[in-house]
Amino acid sequence: MGGPAFDRRGFFCVGLYAPKDNNNIGSALRAVGVFGGSALMVQGRRYSKHPTDVAKIWRHIPLIEVDSLQKIIPYNCVPVAVDMVDGAKSLPTYTHPERAFYVFGPEDGTLDNAILGWCRDIVCVPTNGCMNLAAAVSVVLYDRAAKAQLVGIPPARRG
Repeated sequence: MGGPAFDRRGFFCVGLYAPKDNNNIGSALRAVGVFGGSALMVQGRRYSKHPTDVAKIWRHIPLIEVDSLQKIIPYNCVPVAVDMVDGAKSLPTYTHPERAFYVFGPEDGTLDNAILGWCRDIVCVPTNGCMNLAAAVSVVLYDRAAKAQLVGIPPARRG
């Protein structure tokens, strides 16, 4: 078999832990869509349509509300916490796993130790302060896409 769906290996999903603002959920969903993600999982907030999801990505990519992000990690997928905590690897030097489940914390807080404990990797975007949640999702997914293209993996395409 060939074709665009088989030209790239692996996949990624994004998990949002206790997001504060529904607009950021819509924008994160849009980022997952434009960078070729497989799903967005949200723990602790109910989603409703928002103007930040102008492409209506919710119609094309699963948005799953869960009681526990840990319980929905896809099989053999590497959980990657994205947070500004001691010991986190800097995103520019990070090698993304083929199958990744990126976990982001709330806009006004951080991921707790229980979540950091089940994530294999912890990375941070090197900034002078905290980023907006949706912006952080976009930066991490762009980094993944850019590094994949450097090694010859074509960008994700949606029909």
